[in-house]
Amino acid sequence: MANPGLDQAAKFELARLITELSVVHGKVTLASGKEADYYIDLRRATLHHAAAPLIGRLMRQLTADWDYVAVGGLTLGADPVATAMLHSASAVGKVLDAFVVRKATKSHGMQRRIEGIEVAGQRVLAVEDTSTTGGSVLTAVEALNEAGATVVGVATVVDRGTGAREAIEKEGLAYRYLLDLDDLGL
Repeated sequence: MANPGLDQAAKFELARLITELSVVHGKVTLASGKEADYYIDLRRATLHHAAAPLIGRLMRQLTADWDYVAVGGLTLGADPVATAMLHSASAVGKVLDAFVVRKATKSHGMQRRIEGIEVAGQRVLAVEDTSTTGGSVLTAVEALNEAGATVVGVATVVDRGTGAREAIEKEGLAYRYLLDLDDLGL
């Protein structure tokens, strides 16, 4: 996705790192239930010392024109993306909080579904590492809406081009991604 506000050299370097660290070839079943000939194990990049800072900075650049105070999504894929964005903002003196959306409400302790800042009444950005059908991030969006947050949009690091955009936009949400399969040579 062409975006004039993105640091293109950093985007190219991130694509190189993801291709090197995260792309695994072979038959796999994705979280969506779909089968693929490759898997993008993005946690290998989102938790990597060189890739994570690039992800944080580029995701903030990608969504710079959206007004939000916190970022997060469905655990586990979204967690390091949100944390990278939080640290990227902090490094330049900006305030950006993060949250984690559980797949189900916790049955003990505070019995929360959303951990981190209180999202009620807040403008938030929903993120994920890799989008296939959009199902995971839409589960997070539903929980955020139920908690009283205003979701300003959805952003993902890698879009597989398999229906996520259409599903997310069908829900009336703006959608952006940093990289697609062409960027990764897939």
